[in-house]
Amino acid sequence: MEEAPPRGFSEEQFRAACRELDQPAPAAAGGAWQLLVESMGVRIYRLLHESGLYEYKVFGGLADCPPELCADVYMDLDFRKQWDQYVKELYEKTYDGEKIIYWEVKYPFPLSNRDYVYIRECRVMDVDGRKIWVVLAQSVSVPQCPEKPGIIRVKSYKQSLAIESDGKTGSKVYMYYFDNPGGMIPSWLVNWAAKSGVPTFLKDMQKACHNYSKST
Repeated sequence: MEEAPPRGFSEEQFRAACRELDQPAPAAAGGAWQLLVESMGVRIYRLLHESGLYEYKVFGGLADCPPELCADVYMDLDFRKQWDQYVKELYEKTYDGEKIIYWEVKYPFPLSNRDYVYIRECRVMDVDGRKIWVVLAQSVSVPQCPEKPGIIRVKSYKQSLAIESDGKTGSKVYMYYFDNPGGMIPSWLVNWAAKSGVPTFLKDMQKACHNYSKST
């Protein structure tokens, strides 16, 4: 029996994330992306996905957080447990030579928590002399991480993050996000997560960057 090819991300996927930093207004390009909200210096666009759910693109900045620090904070799973209030469980394990992340997210009562099993990779890209940190993540199926009773497994999850210097002491940030949380999610929660949850996450991450530099 032939071994399955290793899962991962292509060079083009990393370059595509870099290009997004130069396209901060997808709605202006005449495409189907709509500006959903502009809040706390963050612009969020959405596009209707074939599943009936939305894909999101987020553009913003993190003041006084250099890009290398932002990437370190984002990649540090143990530290994430300290600053992200929605993390119930989060760890990385190696199965068959592949690094896999397990992440359980708290949902408000009476909804079931969701969990994710995914791979991710961080690369520092050189784009015409610009240094851009890119993190890609996508859900995978791993037999060693079966679904748990009472928790809904998110089987379709994809995220990209690109970070570069804003020319001062902070960072420009681009994030793409799609997941299918399964089950019946009330529309108020979907709207809250998109409109308030994402800007709050970036604000919390900014605070975490400042605390990280003190604690390391």
